[in-house]
Amino acid sequence: MKIVSRDQWFEVQTLSDGIRLIHEPYIRPFYRCNLWHVQGRDKDLLLDSGSGLVSLREQLPWLTERPLVAVASHCHFDHIAGHHEFAERLVHPAEADILAAPDGENDLSRAFVGDDMFEAHPDCPLCYAEYRVKAAPATGFVEDGDVLDLGNRTLQVLHTPGHSPGGISLFEAATETLFSGDIIYDGPLIEDAYHSNLDDYAASLRRLQELKIRTVHGGHFGSFSGEHLRGMIDEWLRQHA
Repeated sequence: MKIVSRDQWFEVQTLSDGIRLIHEPYIRPFYRCNLWHVQGRDKDLLLDSGSGLVSLREQLPWLTERPLVAVASHCHFDHIAGHHEFAERLVHPAEADILAAPDGENDLSRAFVGDDMFEAHPDCPLCYAEYRVKAAPATGFVEDGDVLDLGNRTLQVLHTPGHSPGGISLFEAATETLFSGDIIYDGPLIEDAYHSNLDDYAASLRRLQELKIRTVHGGHFGSFSGEHLRGMIDEWLRQHA
């Protein structure tokens, strides 16, 4: 398999409204997590932290030039394996045990990490057969209705279980922007993980349907419109009626 240097491992795209998308282009799209960096006046927020194969702080030093809070949309390996690099780590209490003690089963890494996941490997001394997510115990918790204040912008925490019990989304009402994590994105959804729940899934999607949303930044694949979101939710609910 192709080997790429660590300084090529991350790709950063600057979007509007002080939002950056960070991802790992050599991980195949189905497995590739979107890391969302939201810039505020007083502090920044990073939603999810990727595979952990290459150090975010080493390759993207600007991430920690300002105060930053790392938030887990949920605790599957592809979303939390870089969390240990950050001093402030928030998670929903329902999955705090996974963030504190990932074991390969509870974070799904044992089931998914392998050569099928990669277009290329980074040039670092990691044996993929021995891949482990490092423990990153939460320094605080986020629950439904909490507000994350970055100084000049606020994001409301929405508990959106279904994909996993502690799944959250973040909603910035001022810009009608939703960061949806893995409850919904523009690709094949995972609704049959060991702790998925279809009743919770349906309730979470119905809740999102009621919000005034212009733009959705999901946990995987490309961003999309609120109109497309509503159409996808309608289709999911029809299929699961």
